[in-house]
Order: sequence, then C-alpha cells, then structure tokens
Amino acid sequence: MDTIAAIATPIGTSGIGIIRISGPQAIEIGSKVFQTKRGNVKDFPTHTVHHGKIVNPATNEPIDDAVLTIFRAPKSYTGEDVVELSCHGGIAVLKAALNAVLESGARLAEPGEFTKRAFLNGKIDLAQAEAVNDLIRAKTDSARKLALSQLGGALSAKVKAIREQILGTIAALEASIDFPDDVEEPDLSWLESQIERAREDVAKLLQTSTTGRIYREGVRVAITGRVNVGKSSLLNALLRHARAIVTPIPGTTRDVIEESLEIRGVPVVAIDTAGLRSTQDPVEQIGVELAERTLELADLVLLVIDASEGIVSADLDIFQRLEGKPTIVVANKADLVPESARSMIISQCTDKLRRDVPVVVTSALEGWGIEELESVIANKIAACQTSSASLIDAASETPMVSNVRHQQALSSTLASLDQALETLKARQPIDLLSVDLMAARDALGLITGETATEDLLDRIFSEFCIGK
Repeated sequence: MDTIAAIATPIGTSGIGIIRISGPQAIEIGSKVFQTKRGNVKDFPTHTVHHGKIVNPATNEPIDDAVLTIFRAPKSYTGEDVVELSCHGGIAVLKAALNAVLESGARLAEPGEFTKRAFLNGKIDLAQAEAVNDLIRAKTDSARKLALSQLGGALSAKVKAIREQILGTIAALEASIDFPDDVEEPDLSWLESQIERAREDVAKLLQTSTTGRIYREGVRVAITGRVNVGKSSLLNALLRHARAIVTPIPGTTRDVIEESLEIRGVPVVAIDTAGLRSTQDPVEQIGVELAERTLELADLVLLVIDASEGIVSADLDIFQRLEGKPTIVVANKADLVPESARSMIISQCTDKLRRDVPVVVTSALEGWGIEELESVIANKIAACQTSSASLIDAASETPMVSNVRHQQALSSTLASLDQALETLKARQPIDLLSVDLMAARDALGLITGETATEDLLDRIFSEFCIGK
C-alpha cells in the first residue's frame, strides 16, 4: 500500500501546522526529512515526541524547526506506521515541508484517506468514521456531543447488537435447512418474538432520527418580514454580535445570511433573509427569490413586524404565505412605542392573525425581549417534535440517529423485518423467511460497514477534508 501524506491543519497563518504521514514507508520518509541530535527516526520507539529540524533531503537545507511524533503500527490512528511533523503554521513553511515529504516517496492523500485506512484496518467502523467528519464540522456544542458519542461507538454498539440478534435467528433457520434430519425447525412463536424484538429496537432508533438531524444540522430558523422591520438587527441580537449589516435604507440585505448558534441547548441555524416586497432592482429581486426558497425549507419562521407601525397589509400577506409553517411573530422596534402602549401590541397581533401564534415583543436595538424570544423558540421547536423527549436533554447516553444514510438503512431494515413477519404469518417456507432476515442484516451492515460497497465508501470519504 502507498504511503500517503497531507497537511492536517487548516491552511493559513497559525502557531502550528501539522503534516501527517501514514503507510509502510512513513518512518523511512520521516528519517529522510527530519534530523535531530538524539538519533535516527528509525530507532525511535512508538508514541514518542522528538525535537529537531525538517530538511530538504536533496540539499540538506533546513526548512523549519519542528517536532516529530511517531506512532508505530498497529497502535496508530490508521493502524499503519504514522509520523506527524509539527512545524510553524505559515503557508510557505508547510508547503516546503510537504514537498520534502512527497519528494521522499509519499503521495498526496485523498480526502478522508487517513480515516478510510483506519476503517479498512479495523480501527473504527463506518459509523464511527462518519462521526469523525461530523465532529470536525460540528458548529454547536450539542452537535459536538452527539458526534463524540457516535465516535465512541454508542450507535454502532446498538446496531451491532440488533444485527447479532438477527444473525442468531438466521443461524437457527439455516441449521434446520442444511441439516433437516438433525435440527428441528425453530418454533414459530420463538421466531416471531425474535423478529418483533429486532423490529422494536430498529423502530426506536428510527424515532430518534428527527431529533438527531436537528442536533447534527440544527433547526433552520428563517427570519422574514417586509423591508426595514429590523430582521438583520434581530439576527445580530440573537448572535450577541454584529454579523449582518444594518442600515436605515430599505433593502440593505440582498443575500441569505446563515449563522449557527445554540438557543436553550438547541442547535439552531438562524437565517436572515431579504425583505419581501416587489422591486425593480434586479439584485434585490434575486435576494427576494432566495428568501422565498429559504422559507420553504425552514423548520421555523420568525415573522418580524414593526411594532411602531402595527400590523399592515404587507405583514398579513406574508403571514398568509406561511400557512402550515411553524411561526413566531416578533414585534420588533418596540422601543419606539410608548411603554404604556406596548401591552396592546400582542392583542393587536393575535386579533389580526391567529390566537394560537405566539407573539414576542422585542427591541433588537436595545437588546430587550431577546431572552423571552429564545425561550419561545425553544418551546416551539420542542412542540414540533414527534418525540416526547426534550431536545434540551440531548441523549448522550442513548444512541441517536443523525445521519440520513443511517436513517435510510434503518428504514430498509424495518421494511425487511415487516416482510419477514408477513412471511412467517403466511406460513411460507422458512428459506424465504431466511432471505427476508438476511436483507435486514445486510441493511444494518451498511451502517457499520460490513456490507458497504467500494462505491459507497468512496462517496462517504470524498466528503472529508484532506488530511483527515
């Protein structure tokens, strides 16, 4: 197998940059590009760190002062010999050091190839490998915790337990098929109980998929309304910093701005959109079209109105477009309303809209009403979930399905188990029952990788960054 190398840290200016080398020639290459007074890299014991310098092996010219860490197979991330060079994080330094490694016999790693080798060498299964990518891309603490749980094998252990149970049932069936004179057919009631038990476990995992997707991707909360009602100011207030440009000029926001945050422990992707109105400006028209598409995909909508103007016909038109979409009305700019009149804002909104739509009075400019809005958002999200479990109490101890691919595999498993129950109830030959259970087993194997094809593996790992 080739020896691969790549920069494992983001390109840019930083204190440290890391070049990772993995494969049968990793230590040999390390000895060519790294010099130290403490001996030769080939003689270093595993899991040790050494200070020295990276050199150009052709000219012996120093490239950088660096630290080398060595991990001998099989006790490494990939299961192969691994060498990591930690040097200064400048672009020129990393480029020169990587070139030296490549010229010494390594090839540039493909995206996710280090983790792919860890999977192929049995260090992790496929679900854990995908969790590595999720952990890297996690934008909220909840997403991080979920990815870390899956990396630790919580989901894999549950899937493997269900698969082992199905395998046990298949083994009993196959034994009676292969040795009919020596092994009796399993009792029908036992078969039914085994299949029902597996089906119940799969169904429970599937029930977590909606909540799991939210923790992985975040609830998409779109901020909409007519122009100049304070949508961008509201986004900035929720983020607690100025992210969107705010001016008194109508139509300032032309694009869709997305930012990740947590609201009461719930991962949220807050989306500021262009004000909805008819316009002849071609750039603003594109922004309005993007806003409308964003609303279609949103899980929750914050309809912002100008509290100082009250609800106008344009607000009612937008509200009608949101029919069937979970919505919270935010009466913003309430700082422009006399304090004695603020209590009337909510009643006016409920009278003109619907009484079941929550209304929150805010001043994004002065920052009040934002905490109440966050509470209403968290409650609204929880109310929209089919599961009775609280989103805020993320189940780090309970396996949770957050990956669409895993969800599809579990759905296929459930369908095969349902077919097995139909086969059993119809008293069809047990070899047909065995086929149904094998299909369920293979679908579960797609999650952990036992039955994954090379094409599937290539597609999964192509989504990784280079160097991981």
